[in-house]
Amino acid sequence: VHLAESGGGWVETGGSLKLSCAADEDTFSRDCMGWFRQAPGKGPEDIATIDYDGKINYAESVKGRFTLSKDNANKALYLQMNSLKTEDTAMYYCAAESKVICFLGLLSYMTRRGQGTNVTVSS
Repeated sequence: VHLAESGGGWVETGGSLKLSCAADEDTFSRDCMGWFRQAPGKGPEDIATIDYDGKINYAESVKGRFTLSKDNANKALYLQMNSLKTEDTAMYYCAAESKVICFLGLLSYMTRRGQGTNVTVSS
């Protein structure tokens, strides 16, 4: 398993969750990593990317509420989600790729992705 997400669950509107993504060494060294989500009946939506130099980009829908971080010692990617809304309900995936320019819109096409962790936000 190259990527494994955890930390999903059920939370009320306004609550917080922190997702984790554990990576193997090869995957963690890839040029671009990030999180995307897919809600039931909808297409994938990229949330945040981080490139090899640590530059982070966020989708407008989560900017100011979600924070992506990378833990080099533990080879993990995190997504701190605050002020959650019902529209944040989705399956959340982490993904990684090499030899790409890191930008939103690419994550769901990456060859390495985890199995996902489900987030449900209830009002």
